[in-house]
Formats: sequence, structure tokens, C-alpha cells
Amino acid sequence: MLMRPSAGSDVLPHVYRITKHDPADRDEHGRYTGTEEVHSDCGPVEGAYLEAVAVFAAETGIDCLVVREPQVAAGFVGFGAESAVEGHGLAGLFPPGRAGYHDGARVSLSVALELVRAMLRGSGAWCRLEVEGTFTIHVGWDQYVYVGSSDPCPVAVARTRALGLFPERLDASPHDAELDGPGVQRPADDVFWARVRWCVATRQAALLEENHVGNAARWHRLEADSLDAVRARLAPRSRLAVWPDLSADVGAVLADLPEEGLIEFVWEDEDGRIASIVADESQFAELAAHVCGARAASALSLCIDGRQPLMTAVLPDEDGVLRARWRTEATSDDRHWAFLTTLHRGQICTGTVVAMPDFGVTFVDIGGFTAMINLPEVSWRHIDHPSDVLTVGQEVTAEILDVDLVRQRVPLSLKALEEDPLSVLAQQVGRIVRGPVTRLTPSGALVRIEDRDHGLEGLLHRTEPAEMSVDEPEEGIQVGDILTVEIIDVDPGSRRIKLSRVQARSADAQ
Repeated sequence: MLMRPSAGSDVLPHVYRITKHDPADRDEHGRYTGTEEVHSDCGPVEGAYLEAVAVFAAETGIDCLVVREPQVAAGFVGFGAESAVEGHGLAGLFPPGRAGYHDGARVSLSVALELVRAMLRGSGAWCRLEVEGTFTIHVGWDQYVYVGSSDPCPVAVARTRALGLFPERLDASPHDAELDGPGVQRPADDVFWARVRWCVATRQAALLEENHVGNAARWHRLEADSLDAVRARLAPRSRLAVWPDLSADVGAVLADLPEEGLIEFVWEDEDGRIASIVADESQFAELAAHVCGARAASALSLCIDGRQPLMTAVLPDEDGVLRARWRTEATSDDRHWAFLTTLHRGQICTGTVVAMPDFGVTFVDIGGFTAMINLPEVSWRHIDHPSDVLTVGQEVTAEILDVDLVRQRVPLSLKALEEDPLSVLAQQVGRIVRGPVTRLTPSGALVRIEDRDHGLEGLLHRTEPAEMSVDEPEEGIQVGDILTVEIIDVDPGSRRIKLSRVQARSADAQ
């Protein structure tokens, strides 16, 4: 069955339902009670429909239209039920392989009328035919045609009646496109393709599904050296889905097919071509024979909840504007992209600490997306691990350092929102302080000069005298010793504090 979106809000002022069914044969609820021939006669009645549509177009001043949301009937490739008509009624209207039959394609009025003919006959193709803000042609079930115009078209209305058809005035076509939807549609722009390239390089992605026509898919293998070529040959306004690689164990894929329901079976043949088949449980035996010799395969669910590509997008036009109205089901990657586009460098955000693994990175949930704080960005003061100052579940406020849409990474900084204590300390050169020796290094002793946990430390160079006092000399400085030192230099750039030893008696005198 062809999928037809529900009505939207972009409605033309004059809409007519053109039908061969007499409105007098409707009951008080609008249900048709007369004899209802739902198939085209492929003769004079069909000709009357086409002439009526042509007259409406002529009176509106239309000689070409745009194909919107094109579809073909879902069918099984290679076995089982075939499509209603070979080629879906598109033969002779577009090049082989449905090239040119895509959203946004401009067609002459004569080609548009042939598309209407194919839809009236149920040949398998369906689309909306429109001129934005001016004219629309929609073909519905049971030989109902809906024409919308910016003009009242009294001549066309009268001619339609003269042809033996019934033009009924409506408020809107039931097949107007749904213009609004939840979330933001991700465009297949340069950022998207950079993300795809990164996923290919990291072996997360290997296949691209292209839907330029509803109910039909083309598959492309993604490799670093051919990605640009794949992008160049995609049909305009296509819906795209990026997938991981197929399984080389085709037998296991076939053995794991569901007991019932439809699946899309995707396989790569011996020549490297990738194709797909929609099948149900009654056709699985035929399916196994059909894909005999395949070197890789996958069985994809047709249910939204079970069909999870890595990411999706819709191709914008060459000017970068996304004019296609159809949407994709957002994946986790798509939702992350949408969220990250609302962030910017320097922005202040609030989040919750969710993890602090041993390698020192702090992970913070900032509204459904996990950002990270590298250890040097936790504090201006030296800490060995984020858990020295943070706890899981703690709410923190941080500054966004960068937004990487390709790798989907957002580094944060806690210390960026605090004043650098070394900048303050640089104004206190010459100050004498007392503090404990915390570490001994080849260069000398580190002395804590702030009376607080993880306080700032300065270096007392090893050439300084080792004695604690002239009255009571010691063999040397040990960790834990309390020293009196003078701050002689502070360099915020290199994060270095230099100290000089002050003799105990001199310090007492001061």
C-alpha cells in the first residue's frame, strides 16, 4: 500500500474533488451508497478525468508541475507478488531505472497528465503534482482526483460537469502534505558527510541506504576513497540511512529470521552488488534460494522500533536549502546532532556527573547528551583524580570549550568559570608563608603554600640550604616538614611558583 501523509496547513483557496461518482448517492454521513466502480475504464471516463485536470491547469496558467513525494507500490523483487504493472506506469515518462522521478523533479503538463493516468489505473506509481502556492493535483483511492488552485476556475468547473464528472468544492484535499512534524530533520550537508566519513574510518558505518522514491531503496557500499563518488550520484532530495556492515555469516542470518512478519533482507552478491527484498515468513524458503551465493547479508525489521540505522538525513537542494517535506525516523545519533546544534563554544551549561573512570575523564549528562571534562579542566589546582573534588550525582556548572559535530564530542571546563588563583598570587610576590613539604623531586621540594585541600604548591629549589635553623641543623628536608618560604616568582603561563627558603630566626624577626 502506498503511504500518503495526512493533511497539512498549506491549503489553496479553491479545492475541488473530481469524481465519476454522483454526490446524490451519498447518505447523510457522506458515505457513498451508489454503484462504485473503483477501477479506471482505460477509455472515455479516464479521458474525461485527464481533460478536466488539463482545463483546470490551463485556466490557472499552469504548463509544468513539480513532482512531490514520489512513491512506487511495495512489491517483492524476483519472486512472489509482482508490482501491478511492469515499470509502475513510468515507462516512457522517465529514463530507465526511474532516473528523473524524484522529489522536486519538474515535468511538463503532458507528462503530469500521464502520471495522473498511471495513478488512476493503479499502475504502482503515486506522487503529488504541485506548483507551490498555485496549483495541486492529487489522486486518491477509488477514482477520486483532487485539484487545488489559487483561482476559482469557473470555466474548468463547467467543463468538468459537461464531461459527465462531478466537481465538488472542498475545504482541502485529504492528500495535502503534512508540513510539520516532531523534531528537526537532519540535512545531508557537509557536516553530515564528515560524520559519515569519520564513522567509516572508525569502522562503525559501511552501507548507505538511499530512498529517492517511497517503497524503493538503493544500497551503496561506503569506503573512504569512494565516499565522494557515492554522494555525487545520489538522486536529489533522497532520504538516507547509514548502516553498519552486513554479516558474512549468511546462513546464520537466514536461520535467525522471525517466525512471522515482514522483513527487509539485504545482501551483497558475489559481484559486490547490494540489493534488498521485502519478504514474509511464507517466502523465506524462496528467499534462501534467491540469495544463494551471497557473501554477506542482514535482515532488517520493517517496524520503526526495530529498524535502527546509525544515522539518517535528507538531501538538501544544491543551494543548501532543505525543501523535501518527507522526514526520517530520528536515531540516537540524529537526536544528538539536533541537540549539539543548539550549543556553542563559550556557552554555560549545567549537568550531572554520571561517571569518573580511572583514566581521569569526568562524564557529565547535559540534557541527555554525555559531555566530558578532561582532568586539567576540573580545577586550577593540582588533583590526581576528579573524585578528589567531585562525586557521581553532583550537579555542576561548566563552560563549553568546543562542539565537535563530527565526533559528537563536547569538552567542558569547570575551572573556566573560576578565577585563576595564580593570577591573584602573582600580585603577592615577596609574601612569606609557612607550609608542609608535599613531595620531593630531583629539582627540589614542593611546598603547599595554601592552607586548604589541594592547595597551590611552589618549588623550593634543591640548591637552597637544607637546615631548618642555624641553632638546630637537620640532615635534610623530608615530606611533612613545615617550612617558612618566600614567594619569589609566579608564572601563570607555565603554572610555576618559585620559592626561597627563609631562615626560622629571620622569619620570627619579621
